[in-house]
Amino acid sequence: MAPVEEAPITAVISVLVENESGVLARVIGLFSGRGYNIESLTVAPVDEARTRSRINIVTTGTSMVIEQIKALLYRLVPVHRVSDLTALGPHLAREMALVKVVSSGELRTEALRISDAFRARAVDTTVGSFVFELTGAPEKIDSFIDLMRPLGLVEVSRTGIAAIIRGPRTI
Repeated sequence: MAPVEEAPITAVISVLVENESGVLARVIGLFSGRGYNIESLTVAPVDEARTRSRINIVTTGTSMVIEQIKALLYRLVPVHRVSDLTALGPHLAREMALVKVVSSGELRTEALRISDAFRARAVDTTVGSFVFELTGAPEKIDSFIDLMRPLGLVEVSRTGIAAIIRGPRTI
């Protein structure tokens, strides 16, 4: 009997690093060198002196692969902390997207109606197009994009995930 393969899971991993040249390249190299995929990646300084940055990575793999990724990340210098927010419990994950829709007539009206329902804001309007700004959980943004496709969606730009654990705990 063949062994049962474990289904891939999605993990949100936050990495606290020194804010110095080459750190992001090392993190990306770790993933690409082993054939792991990065679905989303964000990085920004997080302390007042701008000496530390937080990298949020969304990736998928078996639980064994996710554990290996975390172990490899922790060995990188100058990594201070690696936290799997998915494993730690409830967390918030949000992103922002700009969505361009080119349409007219009823399609234009429907795009505005849907954008209102999703609390998307028209940040640019021309006679033939809209650019909507939308923030929220990735699933919400995916749903909005899916609804805009038949209404004239022509371009999407997404920020990637910003994530943080809920409650008083920190990474």
